[in-house]
Amino acid sequence: MKENKDKEQNSEMEDVQFEDQHTETKKGKGKGRKKKPTKEEKLLEEKEELQQKYNELNDRFLRLYSEFDNFRKRTAKERLELIKSASQDLIVDLLPVLDDFERGVKAFEDHHADPELIKGVELIYTKFYNILKQRGLKPMESMGKEFNTDWHEALTNIPAPSEDMKGKVVDVIQTGYLLNDKVIRYAKVVVGN
Repeated sequence: MKENKDKEQNSEMEDVQFEDQHTETKKGKGKGRKKKPTKEEKLLEEKEELQQKYNELNDRFLRLYSEFDNFRKRTAKERLELIKSASQDLIVDLLPVLDDFERGVKAFEDHHADPELIKGVELIYTKFYNILKQRGLKPMESMGKEFNTDWHEALTNIPAPSEDMKGKVVDVIQTGYLLNDKVIRYAKVVVGN
């Protein structure tokens, strides 16, 4: 009996301890628990999140727009340069023909050929030269200019006829040409020293 009494007391004590612990945890939960956010607080949080997403998307859009604009400008510039220089190979190949025309006209004049023949060849030469000129071809003005390695190729040096011609082009052997302000053939010159 005594044992039964002891058991009952122990079980009662356990029940009391369990209830005490249970109420403590409930109280502890209540104290540490956060207050439920109000509707206004929820809306403010949503607004901040949406504003952050908007800023990120806007930044991405601006970067993408800038990249596209740079791409567009670069391709337009490349296309323009390609159009300007597309005929460069053909024009370079035609320069010897232009030189031959000049030599032919000079030879006709030197040998006192028929004036009508000279006029006909000059007409063809002028027409051919004007077509190339419309495409951006310009001859270099080298005679009497300061020798410049960016434009001229010196074939030889000779004593200068005067002091002011030292270091300058004394004679042009072959005319140099520019295509849209870019050298496509250097002028072959004689320099005075």
